Amino acid sequence: MFTGIIEAMGTVRTIRRDGGNIHFTIESPISGELKVDQSIAHNGVCLTVVAIGPQTHTVTAIEETLNRSNLGAVREGSLLNLERAMKADSRLDGHMVQGHVDATATCIGVDERDGSWYYRFRYQPTEEHLLVDKGSVAVNGVSLTVVEPVDDVFS
Repeated sequence: MFTGIIEAMGTVRTIRRDGGNIHFTIESPISGELKVDQSIAHNGVCLTVVAIGPQTHTVTAIEETLNRSNLGAVREGSLLNLERAMKADSRLDGHMVQGHVDATATCIGVDERDGSWYYRFRYQPTEEHLLVDKGSVAVNGVSLTVVEPVDDVFS
C-alpha cells in the first residue's frame, strides 16, 4: 500500500524488452536505500525491485501492466514518480493507494484558481463507477481529491 505522496523522482536509464515484458533501470535519490523484492510505486504502479546497482534499481513490468498503465509509453530519460510502500506505524498523508491500475485517463485541461490547480481528465468509464465526488484518486501515483465526476470526465 502507498499514500500517493511522491517521495522522489527517478530517471529511466535503460529499457530492456523481454518478450512482452519490459525491464526498467531507474536512477533516483532513493535507489541506494532499496532492497531486492521491495515494492515501489512507479507512477503509481506497484513494481517489485529485481536488481540494485550503484544509485539505480531495476523493476519489471509485465505485458498486462504495460497495457493498463502509462509505463508502456516510458522512454529512456523519462521521469517517474516514486514512492516506497507506506509503513503501518507512520502518518497517512495522502490516501491509501494500492498500486493496481483501474483505468488510464487523459488530461484535457488545467486551470489555476485562487492559488490552486484544477486538472480535468477524461477516462473510459466502467460499470463499477470508480469515482465519487470528494473521493480520492491517484494520477501517476499522486494523491488527488476528485471533484465534479460526470460521465467520463472528472476534475
